[in-house]
Amino acid sequence: MNPKALALCAALVALAGPASAQTPGWTQTGMLTCKLNPSIGFIIVGHQSMECRFVPSMPAPPQLYEGALNTVGIDIGVVGGGALAWGVLAPTAGVPAGALAGNYVGASGDVALGIGVGANVLVGGSNRSFALQPLSVEGSVALNVTLGLSALQLRWVP
Repeated sequence: MNPKALALCAALVALAGPASAQTPGWTQTGMLTCKLNPSIGFIIVGHQSMECRFVPSMPAPPQLYEGALNTVGIDIGVVGGGALAWGVLAPTAGVPAGALAGNYVGASGDVALGIGVGANVLVGGSNRSFALQPLSVEGSVALNVTLGLSALQLRWVP
């Protein structure tokens, strides 16, 4: 893997920082985990479909979502699947069913040769009232480099 690409990815993740530092007064309301479907990057634009599950911090049933992560920037390679996990931050403690549905934007970085790592820091949802902070790095099986701006679309599956 190109050391410059790896360094650039690490710098992007470091600059993005934890969303909690960027959103004072917000609280973690749960965890969103997504299973990535296989995809192919097309140099300037990438598309990654996924199935997601939100588990609230407060006692409430899990919520299911379908999503698509679109990236504009460098996206070269093939992803055989994987997973993402985000801490969901909001200004209030409770999250009504379906409230995470909507559009999110932010920065993404990923480097993979076999098993890869990456992170996506995103803000959006209902009235741009949620922040998705990477709780763990992306786990994927791929030959891929991604660095750019991303838009995540989440659709609630009732």
